Amino acid sequence: MAQPIIVPGKQARTESQAPISATGQSFDLHEWSGSGPDYLHVHYSDDEAWHILEGTLTFRFADKTIEAPAGTTVFVPAGVPHTYYEAAGPTRYLIIMTPRLRELVAALHQAPHQEHRAILRQFASDMVE
Repeated sequence: MAQPIIVPGKQARTESQAPISATGQSFDLHEWSGSGPDYLHVHYSDDEAWHILEGTLTFRFADKTIEAPAGTTVFVPAGVPHTYYEAAGPTRYLIIMTPRLRELVAALHQAPHQEHRAILRQFASDMVE
């Protein structure tokens, strides 16, 4: 039987504690840092969300760019073209994604950039630019 995952706040965590990571049946929650892909992309069937813990992420959409400092939550519904990157300095955030997006990210990390469009399409996603 699956068990809940409880992660204490940063102040109560030890240095050796691994980043937050939980994989469920309907969504995953992972503590990450760094930027997303360098191209605008869209997921046609999957929502995605971020909660910024430290630093600032910049989100770029088809029609605007926004700064998301620590404490901000960004929800991108399926069908909305987007990308994101660290604005300045290290950023730490929680990313909430579906199992399909987890598999997509894993496949993209293992492939050269020129194969990304074909991989995105295998996971109901695509490059917009």
